Amino acid sequence: MLQVPFIRENKDDVIARLAKRNIDPTEMLDEVIALDEERRAIQTNLDNIKAESNSISKEIGNLFKSGEVDKANALKEKTGVLKENTKSLEQELNEKIDALYQLLYRIPNVPNEIVPAGNTDEDNEEVYREGDVPTLFEGALPHWDLIKKYDIVDFELGNKITGAGFPVYKGKGARLQRALISYFLDKNTAAGYTEVQVPHLVNEASGFGTGQLPDKEGQMYHVTADNLYLIPTAEVPATNIFRDTLLNESDLPIGLTGYTPCFRREAGNWGAHVRGLNRLHQFDKVEILRVEHPDNSYNALDGMVDHVKDILKELKLPYRILRLCGGDLGFTSALTYDFEVFSTAQDRWLEISSVSNFETFQANRLKLRFKNSDGKNELCHTLNGSSLALPRVLAGILENYQTENGIKIPDVLVPYTGFDMIS
Repeated sequence: MLQVPFIRENKDDVIARLAKRNIDPTEMLDEVIALDEERRAIQTNLDNIKAESNSISKEIGNLFKSGEVDKANALKEKTGVLKENTKSLEQELNEKIDALYQLLYRIPNVPNEIVPAGNTDEDNEEVYREGDVPTLFEGALPHWDLIKKYDIVDFELGNKITGAGFPVYKGKGARLQRALISYFLDKNTAAGYTEVQVPHLVNEASGFGTGQLPDKEGQMYHVTADNLYLIPTAEVPATNIFRDTLLNESDLPIGLTGYTPCFRREAGNWGAHVRGLNRLHQFDKVEILRVEHPDNSYNALDGMVDHVKDILKELKLPYRILRLCGGDLGFTSALTYDFEVFSTAQDRWLEISSVSNFETFQANRLKLRFKNSDGKNELCHTLNGSSLALPRVLAGILENYQTENGIKIPDVLVPYTGFDMIS
């Protein structure tokens, strides 16, 4: 959530930077400033009345002490009127604050200056590419045919149990899935991230804290009886560990990693781009997140990018990194890098990770602050990344590592799987 003083002091810059998202926020920003002026006027009036009431209360005490009971009672009547005015103003103030927050919740984060302008994913900028695309044998298959051939993932069974987009992993497919999770977690903890296990359901406050609500309310599974939401990513519960927290500057940086299933309603229509493991309603993901000092957050972002690069190098998968344009940037992000693995069998790139810096946007919603060297409270910066999302990594491995005799397991995963071939 943007801070009101930032909007007021940098209105033209905010408008220009949000234009990269292809929106004109002028009307909303004007409304924010107007609401805040009304809020401040009410607050000033309320403070003055409270100060007057306190002064009169002291005077009443002195009058009673001096025996001037009539004057004291007359002033008591005045304090009664002031209390009623105070109650009315407090209600009006709360209504203004609520209206202001509801408006601020609708305004996305301002993109970093290096975010390219653009409308769709076609306008994203490729900033890095590594790895050789393998040459497959004639008759190589896409992963949705491979999983049937080797009976390692069953979509029909998942559809029977739950519905479309909820696969059942079987045999070596399940073991490979578990191996990837363990490998990712081991890589992350070795890099200094503390592993956490978090709830798979969150309350409404947690959804608002990280920006999924109200922006993605229709995309989240909602348990209406308890007003809880199934998590779309471990980012939500893990970041909310720090909601309403005041850290010491010496506590920073903080890095966490965690594995969770992820639940998303917007799995898309059937087609080659969403077929098989390409897009699911439930999938597994290992996440990394950081809480950083504002002065270091972009160095930390570069470090997270390098960390994911190292994982993909070890998996020996061809990949590229994209800097997302304004039109493709997530609601809460100031800057995002997407990692994509090339699927040789599908002849297309598959997104397998997003690494983002949210700057103060989430921290302002979360009330996540640290006490700086001057003793003042300052908002932290939060960052998040997939390390990694499993379905498309698995799809990339199945397709790029297939041979005529079966699917070879990447060397780095063999100690985790206990086998080197699916056949």
